[in-house]
Amino acid sequence: MKIKEKEFEEILIELKSVADQLGASIRFEKGDFKGGYCIIHEKKVIVINKLTNLQRKVMILSSALKELGVDEIYLSPRIREVIEEMSGS
Repeated sequence: MKIKEKEFEEILIELKSVADQLGASIRFEKGDFKGGYCIIHEKKVIVINKLTNLQRKVMILSSALKELGVDEIYLSPRIREVIEEMSGS
């Protein structure tokens, strides 16, 4: 799948919606980290370094969503493909 640079913003918005469906909140923070999925006070949280580029944010979010489990929910074929490819699976 070839994704154009301008499409990453739209994909990021769609992935945020998937995170909402899974009950996970997303936090964009500054720091010396890449990001990923974790549980804080029994809440699902995906932390993403806000200083990274859009493509990297999509990769991190895709990996976190894959870890949370997206097999049981409806995803558009395009978003499912993005999650599979960008998460390294």
